[in-house]
Amino acid sequence: MRARGQRRKRRKLKHIAVLPSLVTLVNGMCGFTAIFFASRGMGTAWELDLLPETNISFFALAGYMIFLGMVADMLDGHIARISKTTSSFGAQLDSLCDVITFGVAPAFLMLQLVEAYSHQLTFASYVISERVVYLVAIVYVMCAIIRLARFNVESKNDDTHLGFAGLPSPPAAGVIVSIVVFQQDFLPRISRWDALVDGFSVAIIWILPFVTLLAGLLMVTRIPYPHVLNRILSGKKRFSTFLLILFVLPLMIWNIQLTMALGFSVFVLYGVIRWLFVQAFSRKRKGQERERSWERNLGSGI
Repeated sequence: MRARGQRRKRRKLKHIAVLPSLVTLVNGMCGFTAIFFASRGMGTAWELDLLPETNISFFALAGYMIFLGMVADMLDGHIARISKTTSSFGAQLDSLCDVITFGVAPAFLMLQLVEAYSHQLTFASYVISERVVYLVAIVYVMCAIIRLARFNVESKNDDTHLGFAGLPSPPAAGVIVSIVVFQQDFLPRISRWDALVDGFSVAIIWILPFVTLLAGLLMVTRIPYPHVLNRILSGKKRFSTFLLILFVLPLMIWNIQLTMALGFSVFVLYGVIRWLFVQAFSRKRKGQERERSWERNLGSGI
């Protein structure tokens, strides 16, 4: 029995699903590329021959790479379930890539962006120092790691994941990255020299560490969040859901930066507000039940 147990411990991985694993690795590649772009700072020109020269900032390019990683993260699970090749290896590989793309990359992007604008944050520098921003980035990365490790322990390979306990790591990264892309790629198109737009742009940088801290803490809570994609794609839906999708798609085509910023922010706030309402309603209901119980006991003479 001891020899059999040792043989089981030395069991090696012989077969893997190639296509889902490749898509998952694309997710990790996008996260690493986002870190590379964020490390380039405030530049706006791509100097290599791989891509044509562009006026999009490196910070915005880093955000778009994280969005591309989200697309790969959505596809790998669906490909594995359709091809019936879900495995523990795929789940572990997915979480490792998610740590890079949705944990390290958004935190590093936030850190680099705040540092690049630190000379404009005159008032905020008294409240937000470099050490505080660095600490926020560390807390976010640690929360993402804990969130993904807990998810691996509590989930099963055949789970459809219609909901999550705590904010999932892709929306947590999405709310940070969408704000960065909105500030870097949308606001400059309105008016580059408008004082109001410049002030709003600096204000976004000022609140970005607080948003990052909130997103990190929400990942390790038990606040329920729905799996939007699985809920939309599974089964038949109401006609109003179809109309909502038809409304959102043209909005994304018209302005994807604004749509993503609003969409991720609404999703994050939806879970918190819904949880607060449920908690308040449950407390009120428990109080009413206590009052009824007290009245019944009083009426029975106890």
